[in-house]
Amino acid sequence: MASSWSQAQTRFTCPVCRGACLLFDVVDFNKSCEEAKGKYLNLSGIPVYYARCVICEFCFAPMFSNWSPEEFALRIYNDQYVKVDPDYIEVRPRYNAAALISTFGSLPASVRHLDYGGGNGLLSTLLRKSNWNSRSYDPFVDRDTKIEQLGQFDFITAYEVFEHTSDIQKLMSDLRLLLSPGGFILFSTLLSDGNVRANRRLSNWWYASPRNGHMSLFSGKCVARLGQNSGWNFRSFDNGHHVFFTAVPPWAPQTFWARLPGDPA
Repeated sequence: MASSWSQAQTRFTCPVCRGACLLFDVVDFNKSCEEAKGKYLNLSGIPVYYARCVICEFCFAPMFSNWSPEEFALRIYNDQYVKVDPDYIEVRPRYNAAALISTFGSLPASVRHLDYGGGNGLLSTLLRKSNWNSRSYDPFVDRDTKIEQLGQFDFITAYEVFEHTSDIQKLMSDLRLLLSPGGFILFSTLLSDGNVRANRRLSNWWYASPRNGHMSLFSGKCVARLGQNSGWNFRSFDNGHHVFFTAVPPWAPQTFWARLPGDPA
């Protein structure tokens, strides 16, 4: 790779809990999620260092923190992105829309839904066809839209968003601003618990893939801390699907909440 450990800063402050972070591992920029399917890109020769918090175990790549939207568009979310995430344009939005409709049915028109990080907006388009009061907002695609103009939403989904953020505090600030009192957030990100530890490095975990824009990797402890800092409860359905909430909304089916561990009420 082009540079060595000695050339990189070795100490950082955790953006989640303000704890000390140390350099944890380094991977090539072209490491992608398609490696889980046995597909590999040629090495770029560009090292991407990840730091890991010693307290909450948040793991992140500091090199992305100062990138502009234009740089992300040029180097990650370009016309080659589909090669490392072929499902993002249509397969994943259709799957998620079908799962939401199956779980929640036709929500009352009074329930406002936002798909945060919705990309091309397909998921919301499909939900509106099932009479959902839904809209899409993507901070990268819709960066000319002022978030304050969107209002508040009773139900926010954020699929494959958290791992793509270079500024976790900005993401949480957005979600706090957008969520109405008593609403909840359903989001997906694969937790690092069991996948990242001292003897299991990022080079062995397919999800740690900078070419996909996966620059932030969260432990359960870390996400719980994020929720606590915002005054929200945190629960996980499984290692990849989670909710932030304060109370169970009366319009949400009890079968949905029954899947959560513990008592969400």
